[in-house]
Amino acid sequence: MNSIPSFNSYIERSIINNWDQDALTDYQGTTLQFHDVARKIEKLHLMFAHMGLQQGDKIAICDKNSSNWAVAFLATLTYGAVVVPIQHEFTADQIHHIVNHSEAKLLFAGESVAPVLNADKMPNIDGLILLQDFSVLMSRSEKLDYCREHLNELYCQQYPKYFRKEHVSYYHDKPEDLALINYTSGTTGFSKGVMLSYRSLWSNLDFVMDALGKGQLKQGSNVLSILPMSHMYGLMIEFIFEFCFGNHIYFLTRLPNPTFILQAMAEIKPAIVISVPLIIEKIIRKAILPITDNNIYKILSKMPGIGKKLKEKIRAQAMDLFGGNIYEIIVGGASLNKEVEQFLIDIEFPLTVGYGTTETGPMISYSDYHDFRQGSCGHCVIHMELRVLSNDPENVPGEIVARGLNLMSGYYKNPEATKEAIDEDGWFHTGDLGKIDAEGHLFINGRIKNMLLGSNGQNVYPEEIEDKLNSMMMVNESLVVQHGDKLVGLVYPDKDEAQEMGFTSDDLEKLMEQNRINLNAKLPAFSKLAEIRLQDKEFEKTPKKNIKRYLYQIK
Repeated sequence: MNSIPSFNSYIERSIINNWDQDALTDYQGTTLQFHDVARKIEKLHLMFAHMGLQQGDKIAICDKNSSNWAVAFLATLTYGAVVVPIQHEFTADQIHHIVNHSEAKLLFAGESVAPVLNADKMPNIDGLILLQDFSVLMSRSEKLDYCREHLNELYCQQYPKYFRKEHVSYYHDKPEDLALINYTSGTTGFSKGVMLSYRSLWSNLDFVMDALGKGQLKQGSNVLSILPMSHMYGLMIEFIFEFCFGNHIYFLTRLPNPTFILQAMAEIKPAIVISVPLIIEKIIRKAILPITDNNIYKILSKMPGIGKKLKEKIRAQAMDLFGGNIYEIIVGGASLNKEVEQFLIDIEFPLTVGYGTTETGPMISYSDYHDFRQGSCGHCVIHMELRVLSNDPENVPGEIVARGLNLMSGYYKNPEATKEAIDEDGWFHTGDLGKIDAEGHLFINGRIKNMLLGSNGQNVYPEEIEDKLNSMMMVNESLVVQHGDKLVGLVYPDKDEAQEMGFTSDDLEKLMEQNRINLNAKLPAFSKLAEIRLQDKEFEKTPKKNIKRYLYQIK
């Protein structure tokens, strides 16, 4: 562990080296340069110190992505306190529970979150700070009140000749020091608190620096932050790496939708796009696939010479959709629809898929798009080991297990769950099913807990059926559930397209029945659907955009 450098030294070095460069921008709002970030961090450090916060104390942050969210996060880590990022989509009761369970001393909350919170239900916090301007909304500390009221005065006393880069000096962390507690989104009850040490953060950062920071991306590039920073995938790849590398990060500051994302990308021209599959699929389906869905394209695309030029033209159009400047798109958090993936591969689009978990902070596997294998999610990343628990891992799915420097220290105040997740040999049991080929490419089959049992005892992986169903006419998204010994497909249809075509509810029912027949022709007997049921509303999802399956079980 002695060979692992201080994680905070990367933040410190990036601020000093990029002092006058743009760092953080709230899209269509203000921009902070690296020296602005440093000064804001220093003011928060003064506040932490004057109110008596110690290294190791917990500080929670709950809001949509923003520059000030990033500042609060960086200030907490570089002070030596423990960050507790909370997903703003959580209910007030869940937020209260996480704040209390984590023993947070301070809570930063955004203006969309703060009004629904009840300070009386969080009796152990000393203060509630509004992220938008760092004003004190609630205080149980006279020291906090005094410090916030006199913060500029205290700052000028500390730095009478102005704060300069030589003043930047942060907490020198040790590898096993606790850095962050990330509460997983979960599906039942309250989430578990994943304890990530500085070792895990450094290990993930070192991997991404190696995978993307050695010529693939140019320092100072623009990046669009789409994913929530309260989730490790967005936090590590879209924020921590980008900031430490010296890139300029734009925050959407609102819930993403494809139209708004495309508008932002056209202006920002990001060097890399990090996303969940749902966003990429919607963009490609709406803007690109219709161009190719005709007989003329299908005929011309198969002709030598002409087909290549046609695909190059379509690829250029797809690249322009994402700003025209991307090195690659990295998809993670769930599997990409096979039809969309096949299309992007056919036009040689720079696509790759990664895999990881909150417990591994997050990376387990990834490959550059030059080495991307269709249907896979890359090779095992550096600092980690990966196995598939199967007698024939190339052909028979088994549970994916991993161990290494990325791995969490355990679940906060939950040794039983930690013991269940990490075995005696240090292997973390992901709960995911997969296969691994001879070259080390990992393929995900689904979640063990999602696996259904067919009528003849065969294992059924609903994700595989859903992938095929999602490619069919008028299907926006779907979920396969079990009802007795039968499988039922729940479908939220593409209502915009149905309206454009003048389809009635009865028309949609007939179309879905035809979809079911066509789908079953592609499936083995044990995984055929008995019926398809239409849903009136879009499925409820986690922040990772995974459907909350537990809400849709048929009794």
